[in-house]
Order: sequence, then C-alpha cells, then structure tokens
Amino acid sequence: MGAMSMPEANSVTTQVEGRPLGLTNLDKPLFATGFTKAEVIDYYVRIAPVMLAHLEGRCITRRRFPEGADGDSFYEKNLPGATPEWVVRQRVDASSVPIDYPLADSPATLVWLANLAALELHTPQWRIDTLTGACASADAPISLEAPDLVRSDRLVVDLDPGPGITMAGSCRAAMLVATELAGLGLIPFVKTSGNKGLQVFAPIEPTAWQLVVEQARAFAQRLASQYPEIFVAVMAKERRAERIFVDYLQNQAARNTIAPYSLRARPFESVSTPLSWDEVAAVGERDTLSFTAGQVLQRVEEHGDLWHELLDPACAAPLPTLG
Repeated sequence: MGAMSMPEANSVTTQVEGRPLGLTNLDKPLFATGFTKAEVIDYYVRIAPVMLAHLEGRCITRRRFPEGADGDSFYEKNLPGATPEWVVRQRVDASSVPIDYPLADSPATLVWLANLAALELHTPQWRIDTLTGACASADAPISLEAPDLVRSDRLVVDLDPGPGITMAGSCRAAMLVATELAGLGLIPFVKTSGNKGLQVFAPIEPTAWQLVVEQARAFAQRLASQYPEIFVAVMAKERRAERIFVDYLQNQAARNTIAPYSLRARPFESVSTPLSWDEVAAVGERDTLSFTAGQVLQRVEEHGDLWHELLDPACAAPLPTLG
C-alpha cells in the first residue's frame, strides 16, 4: 500500500481517483502525539484496500472531532451540507425520521470523511444488499422497523470490561466466547475495540435483526449464568466491577459498532485492530493489545487482512439457538 503524496500547503484542492476534493488544516494535530490531519488522511488512503471491503454496503455513522481527539466531539448520521455528489448515500427511516447516510465505496470517500475530522467510523451489523424484497436505493428509504426487512449478516459479542479487568482478562473471556460460538457451529473472529475491550464477530446467513438480538441476549445471559465470576448481562454499573459486560444490544439495527481498521479517539492514534486467536491466547498480564495506525499498516503489509475470511460467504452459518 503506497502512501498518499500529501502537498505541503495547509489547504489544497486535489483529486483522489479523479474525484475533486478540498482538503483543509492539513498540519493540524488531531492526536496528543502530534499525529496530524494529513497523517489521518494518509492512513485511511493506505488502509483502504482492506478496510473498504468491511465497509461495503454499510451505512456509516461518523464521530467527528473538529478540535482533535481530546476535544469535543459529536456523532453524525445525516450527510452534511455541501456533500460531494459522487458520495454514495442511502436513506434510512429510523423512528419516522429519514436519515441520509454515506456509504464508503472508494478511497476518495474515506479521504472526504477524514477531512471532516471523522476519526471514528461506526457501522451496523447489516448491509443494504441483505435486505429482503426489492433492492434499496437512495430514494427508497429503508425502514428499520419493518418486519423481516433488515437482515443482519453478522453477530457481534461486544465485551466491555469493567473496572479491574486487564486486557489479559478480556482475552481469556474472548477465548471462552469463541469456544462457545464454535461449539454452536459459528466461526468466531476477534478485534480490539481500539479502546479497552474486545469484540467477537461471527458471520451468519442473513437473518432478521430482531431474531439476532433475541439470540444475542440469550447468549449473553447464558455466559453470565455459566461464568458469573467473569460476565454480566446487565448494564448496571454496580454489577460490572471486575466483570465483563456482554453488550448484546450492538446487534440492534439502529446501533453501530466501530468498524475494523477505524481510528479511535485516544491520546494516540489507536486503531480497532483485527487479531488472530493465537495472539489473543498469548496475551500476558501486562500486555495492552494497543496498536497505532503505523503499526496496523505494518501488520497488514506482513499478514494481510486477518479478517478476510469473515467476508467469505462460505463462512456464514445459519443463526443457531444461542441460549
């Protein structure tokens, strides 16, 4: 993956794959390490060959940090004004309020998002091409509440560590989750959240999202029952000390999970990083499993996309009974 040639000027007009873009404040640090907007843009250009496959067909919610990762932020779903015409979009009807989301189909879209200081990209567990019935279009809004219309193509088990849980503890929990899912006929994949936790995904045949949430809830309750010293399935903070909350609600159609290879707003340019299960099994008590943008680019150069099999339709299994 070649680096993007960034001009020295602070604000420029350029083209990415023939698409015109105005880039501004390129030398502005967006992380406490001094990592600049130009470097954020360069990272997303270089990671695009593997990242775009995981974003394909998924509506993108952005978390924007105009003043950098340690400044105020806001979540943005609707497309902002002056969005380039070439940005692919999809209208979604959530609670009767239409929202026009962007879809990332090119490095140019990632550059456009990065220029808006959209450091974090979040996506749902469904794609527009897994909808039932007629294909969706930008002018035909998707209703998230329509029965059986929106179908998830992956299950996520989001492991949110409470106070006192180390990364080694999270890894042991993730290994238990992987064993349970594999025993039910699913193929588990794991990544860091880019913050403190781990997220385990399993590709499934497209299934009504309501059913996926129902089974994810049952699975969370099963984990909390079988391993009460490790897991909790309720959000109450007083129950989460030295436990890991299994956030099954990430499977709801209106909810989003940080995308693989997305940056996270931390003091350094942290990335939500796909892992191998061997890495997870080998984590020691003092390991953090934190990766910078540069380290992730190096990992991809050496190992490729550790999640490429998740995208293989042959890996998708029918959703089993998880309770």
